[in-house]
Amino acid sequence: MRVVVVGLGVQGYKRRAVAGGDCVATVDPVNAEAQYKNIENVPLGSYNGALVCTPDEPKTGLLTYLLSNEKHLLVEKPLFAEDPADLVKLKQLAERNRTVCYTAYNHRFEPHFVRMKQLIDSGRLGKVYCIRMFYGNGTARLVRDSAWRDKGAGVLPDLGSHLLDTALFWLGGPVGGFHVHSANRFENRAFDHVAFGTDAGPVLEFEVTLLSWRNHHYTEVFAEKGSAHISSLCKWGPSTFTVRDRKLPSGRPEEESVTLVQPDPTWALEYEHFKKLCETGSHNIDNDIWINDTLRGLYKELP
Repeated sequence: MRVVVVGLGVQGYKRRAVAGGDCVATVDPVNAEAQYKNIENVPLGSYNGALVCTPDEPKTGLLTYLLSNEKHLLVEKPLFAEDPADLVKLKQLAERNRTVCYTAYNHRFEPHFVRMKQLIDSGRLGKVYCIRMFYGNGTARLVRDSAWRDKGAGVLPDLGSHLLDTALFWLGGPVGGFHVHSANRFENRAFDHVAFGTDAGPVLEFEVTLLSWRNHHYTEVFAEKGSAHISSLCKWGPSTFTVRDRKLPSGRPEEESVTLVQPDPTWALEYEHFKKLCETGSHNIDNDIWINDTLRGLYKELP
C-alpha cells in the first residue's frame, strides 16, 4: 500500500504515524512540512490510496478527484455534503471504479464497543429499551481559537456523528425520529453542548459537549434481561465494561466487569481494516448518507 496523507494537521500526523512506511507523501496548503501544497501536484503513479484529513468544505472535491483517478480513500469523519446528491455521486463513482471510500469512525474498533456489539447481537440482553450515550471533550477554548472549527453546528457534527455511527454499528441499521432536546453556546460561537435523540424503538438519548474538562465517554444500555455499561475509552482509560443480568421480580443483579488499561488501539486496527477493504473495493458511504440526512434534519431544529 502506498498512501498520501492529505491535510497535515492533528489527525494527519496521527494517520501518518500509523501508516508508517506506507506513507509516500504529505499534502497541505499551509503546513511547510508537507511535500506538496495540492493533491494535483502528486504524481498519480506514486500512490494508490489517500488518507484525507481535511476540513469538511473541500472534501467532496478532493474525493471526486481521487476516486476519478481510482485511488482508495480513508476519509476522516464526518463526510457531509450540502447537497445530499453529492454523496450518492461519490458512491456511484467508487462502485464504478471499484475503489474504497471509507469514512473513519475509529470507535468501531474500541474494544468495549466491539464487546457491546457482540452482546447485543447475542440476544443475552433481550429487547433493548434505551441506549444513553455521553461524549464529552474539554476542548471548547481550543475550538474557539481555531481558524475554522468554531462555526456551524459545532459539537453536533463533530462528536454527534460518532454517536450516530455507533448506533448504526450496534443496532445494525438506521434509526429514525431524531430530535434536538437542547442546544447551547455556553462559551463558543458555535454550539458547544447539544442533547438529542429519539423517543421510540429503542429510545436513544445522546449528549455531546466540549465542556467536559476531563474528557469522558459513557454508555448505558437498558434492556429486557439486563443492562450493559461502558465507562471511558481506552485513550482516556481505564475503560470498563459492565454487564448486569436482571434478577426477577427485583433485586440486585448478577454483575461482571472487564477493565482495560492500555493505549488506544483503534487507529492501527482501523488502518489494517482499511487495507483489507482495498482488496475488495468496498465502501461505507450508505452510512454517511444516513448520518448526513439525520444531521441535516437536526440542524433545522437548532435555535
